[in-house]
Amino acid sequence: MADFINLPCHDEDGNALVVVEAPRGSLVKLKYDPQKNVFMFDRALILGVTYPYDWGFIPSTKGEDGDPLDAMVLFDAPTWPGVVIPSAPIGIVRVQQRDGKKGPPFRNDRVIAVPVDDPRYEDVSDLPKRVRKELEEFFIAVSRMADKQVTIQGWDGGKAARRAIRQAAEQYIRRGAA
Repeated sequence: MADFINLPCHDEDGNALVVVEAPRGSLVKLKYDPQKNVFMFDRALILGVTYPYDWGFIPSTKGEDGDPLDAMVLFDAPTWPGVVIPSAPIGIVRVQQRDGKKGPPFRNDRVIAVPVDDPRYEDVSDLPKRVRKELEEFFIAVSRMADKQVTIQGWDGGKAARRAIRQAAEQYIRRGAA
């Protein structure tokens, strides 16, 4: 199996790389464990909820929560855990999260991307308002049963998503890979 933690965040053409953890339609959250170099079962989603698109992370980045940046790739077909999708970031969902009832809040944004050669969306503003709202509700629902409080603070476009990836890549280098 590949060592995803040391995979670069961009390919040679500058496309963001997204490692799939939980594919579209998955009923469970899987999480990559870099120490074991495997995808581990994290938890089942609440009844009736599945991942609407492939879910994963951008390697060689470190977000405010200490994990790689979360990413969702909008595409009609599911892949599977471990697939790396060269992607074009089209936006970012600004998320504030609190773990447990008393933990301090922190940012845990989600990059929204499309496969590189999929011309369907160029920016999150191309997504119907209803789809953006449904994605917000999904992010809230999957966090609720995990004792996490999530507040959606809004959406920004592709430029902000690329800036967030660049900053998280710099954090990864400054704070170290582990």
